[in-house]
Formats: sequence, C-alpha cells, structure tokens
Amino acid sequence: MIHRSKQYLIDDLSIHESWRLFKIMSEIVDGFENLSEIGPAVSVFGSARVQPGEPLYQKTEQLSKALSQAGFSVITGGGPGLMEAGNKGAFENDGESIGLHIHLPMEQKNNQYLNIKSEFRYFFIRKLMFIKYALAYVALPGGYGTLDELSEALVLIQTHRIKPFPIVLFGSEYWAGLIEWFRTQMVTNGFCKAEDLDLFMVTDDVDEVVSHIRKHVIV
Repeated sequence: MIHRSKQYLIDDLSIHESWRLFKIMSEIVDGFENLSEIGPAVSVFGSARVQPGEPLYQKTEQLSKALSQAGFSVITGGGPGLMEAGNKGAFENDGESIGLHIHLPMEQKNNQYLNIKSEFRYFFIRKLMFIKYALAYVALPGGYGTLDELSEALVLIQTHRIKPFPIVLFGSEYWAGLIEWFRTQMVTNGFCKAEDLDLFMVTDDVDEVVSHIRKHVIV
C-alpha cells in the first residue's frame, strides 16, 4: 500500500473539487450581499411538517407577528410548515420577512411570504447566515434540522466564538425531555457545566419571548 504524504494533498484536488471551492465562496458572497441591509433580526426555526391551521402553526404566526411589531425582522428557512408560519406573521404585519432557502433532494419550495430570500446549497453557509444576521434565536418544535441549528448557536456561545445572545426554546412540553437529558446525562457526567443550561430559556408564552429578547437586545 502506497502511503501519500499530507503535503501532497493539494494534488488530489480534482477540477470538480476546485470549482466547488468557488461555488462555496460565491454562495457566501451572495448571502452577505442579500442580507447586509436587513434590520435587527430574530432567527426562527421549526418543523416543515406542520400544516396551516394546526395550533402550533397559528401560535408561530402570533409569535412572528409580535416580533415584527416589536421592531424585529424575522428570518426562517423559507420553506413550509413553521417556517411559513414565521414568515407569514411578519409579512402580513408589513414587517421584514426573510427566507434562507436550502436546496434539498426532496424539493422544498419557498413559501410565499418573503420580502427577501437567499438560496443555498450548503447547510454550513446557511447556518453562518442564520448566526451572522440574527440578534436572537427562537427554536420551535422540529426535527434534526432544528436541533442542528440550535446546537450550532449553543456551542458557538459556549465556546465564546460569538457574543451571547438570547436563545428561546418555544414549547415547554416538546423540549422538556431534551432538557432533562441535558441535566441527567451531560451535566451529571461532566460533559457540560450546569450554568451552560442558562444559555437558553423555555416558554410557551409569546409575550415572554418578545420581552426576553427586548430585555437583552436594543433595537
């Protein structure tokens, strides 16, 4: 078996991989240009599988409307479900509604309630935009994608890579099991500190979300 020194890894970059680097840079530049002039914003995450008319969809609309009335732009993934509800609440209140749309194998279309949209093929660039242009996070019930976006913010704040900002877990019943696991497994076994659980708050109340964010963020 031939051992190849790491100093020659550059030789392994194919033309296809080289062009991918340019695509990545282009996507970052496009994101910066599209979002550079938005107002103070809150990133809102949640499931794409919740249908219009369901209680959680309606609650998310109310939340987004309240954030918009408080002077915040609303950023979502730009898709259906709770993303749509988040955009709709801001859009119909004449607020700034932003969608960061990701291209997926199962084509997920943009929702219709967007003032500004930006297209992405790479999740890590999309997450960069969620972080860079948000002053706060609201995590609604969702799946792996929601957990990924939530974890990204928590670890960046925990490791002091970004300035602390408000993180709200909306839906106490939904998040209760995960938070209990944080306490009984991560904290108990020394994988994180008890004070790391203070990086977020949990609530079911729309007004409390807005109040908490306004308390920590000056618009």
